[in-house]
Amino acid sequence: MENYLKNLDKLQGVPGRLEHIGTHSTGAPIVIDYAHTPDALKNILMSLRPHVKGKLVCVFGAGGDRDREKRPFMGKIASGLADLTIVTDDNPRSESPSAIREEIMKGCPSAQNVGGRPEAIRLGLSKLSDGDLLVIAGKGHETGQEIGDATIPFNDAAFVSTQLNDVVGRAP
Repeated sequence: MENYLKNLDKLQGVPGRLEHIGTHSTGAPIVIDYAHTPDALKNILMSLRPHVKGKLVCVFGAGGDRDREKRPFMGKIASGLADLTIVTDDNPRSESPSAIREEIMKGCPSAQNVGGRPEAIRLGLSKLSDGDLLVIAGKGHETGQEIGDATIPFNDAAFVSTQLNDVVGRAP
């Protein structure tokens, strides 16, 4: 047991699960999580809330060709637990991305509706101040965005890293 405890700090978490991927120039941490169900989204937001002194900002979407009935419920959860909710695209597959976002928006009419995941993440980053936290939910470790029959390369963590290095502040 003593050996285990000595090496505890060397353990790495599961990629894409409550993963701290960077720190904004304001000091606000940025976290990604694979949360793509109502329960998972609720759990991640409730887990993070006690650690936020300022705003909890949430960027998320819902996948196409899957569980349409959960979309407004996820919007309601996000807007109830986050201070700022930004609804965006998350693997729309064969569905219209804007139609998916509109279904989510039924549960969170005060949320921001932003087509294009990169644009939504940029908006989330631009809203951060000292004491805030940004969680980008839904894709976690995934490295592609499923649009129609194609998978377009895209990774939330890599995109955020680029933004922090080029535009916003400092990388992790």
